[in-house]
Amino acid sequence: MDTVLLDVFRTVAHLGSITAAARRLQFTQSAVSRQIATLEAELGTRIFDRLPRGVALTEEGRTLLPHADAILDRLAAARRAVDDLHTLRAGRLRVAAFPTAVAALVPRALAAFRAAHPEVAVSLIEGLTPTLLERLATGEADVAVVSESPAGPIDTTRFDLHHILDERLLVAVSRTHRLARRRTVRLSELEADSFVAGSAHAEETLLRASLPTGFRPRIDIVAADWTGKLGCVAAGLGIALIPALAMRSKPADVALLRLHPDDEPTRRIHAAARAGHTPPPAVTSFLPLLKESLDPLWSR
Repeated sequence: MDTVLLDVFRTVAHLGSITAAARRLQFTQSAVSRQIATLEAELGTRIFDRLPRGVALTEEGRTLLPHADAILDRLAAARRAVDDLHTLRAGRLRVAAFPTAVAALVPRALAAFRAAHPEVAVSLIEGLTPTLLERLATGEADVAVVSESPAGPIDTTRFDLHHILDERLLVAVSRTHRLARRRTVRLSELEADSFVAGSAHAEETLLRASLPTGFRPRIDIVAADWTGKLGCVAAGLGIALIPALAMRSKPADVALLRLHPDDEPTRRIHAAARAGHTPPPAVTSFLPLLKESLDPLWSR
């Protein structure tokens, strides 16, 4: 049943006049009469009695009216709901991100998004890149901020990647370290140092993906999070390779050194979305905020 016909019917029924309905709908009177006649022909019955002054609903018309109201009201609500999503007056944004991106980058972008679109529900999921990509693939997240390295490229047949930055990795040393006053160091100068890492096995840590082939760091101290790593570094127990994203501020008792450009490992950071799927308006609005939230310390 044509909703235009239902709208004309409802307007005539509520106004009790074809002439008044034509003015309201900005149709000609004859056009309204034709549409009422078309609806009556489709239903196989009269829905209005034509009176000397206006029209009156027949019993069939009175039965039809609440259904027409319900259909048209539901359609209007559906249109408003879609428009609210499109204009970000409603909806949700589910962001997944790896831990160092949650240190500052993603929260800054989320805060800017929430300030601009307070009616959109925001949530954040933290995890490691492989897990985040699976959650993205299964629809549990709308966008995932993930890291890519030569050791583990992301499958671009499954995910669309929006490059955010090439993150530099910094060397954290104690203030009493022999190289603490240097701004740049070579990897060869660190071969005698013990590294503080998240695992005793380099192949299970950030070091695996970050350091050139042939460089085998010695790991004596294992610490799970960046606060613990930096605490061990500050105490002189070793040095650590720290993603720039993890550094919200420079610790007073730790020196952060750059690696020589020939040695410097980087991680490519992307916002990933499901390939072949139209991104929700919230994601389209959120992606530029990630780049706008970058700190000079983090990028090249």
